[in-house]
Amino acid sequence: MAGGTKRQKEMRKALRSLAPRMPMADAEAILEAARAGHLRHLPPSIALWQATTSRIRHAHTDYDALLDEGYDRDAARFFVLDHMNQVLEDWGSAKRLDPDDGEAF
Repeated sequence: MAGGTKRQKEMRKALRSLAPRMPMADAEAILEAARAGHLRHLPPSIALWQATTSRIRHAHTDYDALLDEGYDRDAARFFVLDHMNQVLEDWGSAKRLDPDDGEAF
């Protein structure tokens, strides 16, 4: 994971700061997602946060199962919010998701 562009180095450093206890498999998936074309226009910290919340939602919660059961996106996100915040806490992140702050999670 060493080397890369300046942006990639910034992203690795920011990810270690965001969630220092994140498992390596999740970190690699998040870094790959944050480098995706649709996130390239965003600052590294925002691209990482979006990739991190997406990874947690899809890989560590029942979000997709809830969608399959017929819940709409907003309802499914509401039901997995506490679990997502628990994963962030487990990974050592001080940042949490708050549905009232207007930030998409």
